[in-house]
Amino acid sequence: MYETLLSCDFARHRLELPALAGVTGDAWGFAHSQIGSALTNGRLSKAEGFEQILRACGVEPRADLVQTLVDRDRELLLASARLYDDAIPFLQALRSGGIQIAIVSNCSEHTRDLLDKLGVAELADVLVLSCEVRVAKPSAGIFTYALDRLGVTARDALFVDDQASFCAAGTVLGITAVQIVRGAIDGNVPAAGTTVVRSLREVEAMLGV
Repeated sequence: MYETLLSCDFARHRLELPALAGVTGDAWGFAHSQIGSALTNGRLSKAEGFEQILRACGVEPRADLVQTLVDRDRELLLASARLYDDAIPFLQALRSGGIQIAIVSNCSEHTRDLLDKLGVAELADVLVLSCEVRVAKPSAGIFTYALDRLGVTARDALFVDDQASFCAAGTVLGITAVQIVRGAIDGNVPAAGTTVVRSLREVEAMLGV
């Protein structure tokens, strides 16, 4: 989802959350990096994660402070995310063409709220969010979970992602992978056997919808 359907500027997260906690940005950033995968895999909720960050920074994780951080984190996410111009038309075209849609995203808490706010959730048949299913790309489990929910085989699926490693993981399972590169590749070398596109309109054309 991120950098495929939408972009999100996390700069305000990196400034405002440490300020609310009363710690430096560097201290917050390092502590957050230690638990990032646990937030993505749903092993920690946002509240639990912020409690750990505060302790690591030497701050008492008071319940009111933790809740303030959770609420502000959600507010900032909803305010800073922007859909790409081709995202909604692409999803609408797929639905009109009778193609099932699964949004498969590595993400943490509040992402479902974001998808609801942006009108993406209502256009998808299935939301497969790593923090909810407790497995993340590039693990095979998140792909097979999505396929099972849609009731389709790997050979009948097409996977679009901005990350080469995630595309490669899909192809291993027999899924056709398309890497979307909206800007410079910046060393993100496309995986073997992966088609590269610059917009979702190109994917739409590939599917003939």
